[in-house]
Amino acid sequence: MQEEFDALLMNRTWDLVPRPSHCNIVSGKWVFKHKLRSDGTLERYKARWVVRGFHQRPGIDFGETFTPVVKPATIRSVLAVVASKQWPAHQLDVSNAFLHGELKEHVFCQQPTGFADSARPTAVCKLR
Repeated sequence: MQEEFDALLMNRTWDLVPRPSHCNIVSGKWVFKHKLRSDGTLERYKARWVVRGFHQRPGIDFGETFTPVVKPATIRSVLAVVASKQWPAHQLDVSNAFLHGELKEHVFCQQPTGFADSARPTAVCKLR
């Protein structure tokens, strides 16, 4: 949980602001997962802080909901061409990739459970 919280802070995911009276405050929760090695043994525990976006109101809290995603069939096709041409292939992983986007809307969420700022416990996170 600390590692996830540190990543959120490092990426400047939010600004801590006084709770506005006129806005919907989206709640959040911690989601836990076991990351396994290829042989099935435990590699590490992973925690993610997620906001409950289903509490947002369409047309008020957000407009579009499009996220570009590559389909598995496209990935298989590209890898097939790479293999047939014997081209080198490389992969990478962008840690916390979702944190690198920019929001146009004003979205407010509660502070992560267990990590509320002790100097401002009633403040909320204005997502960036």
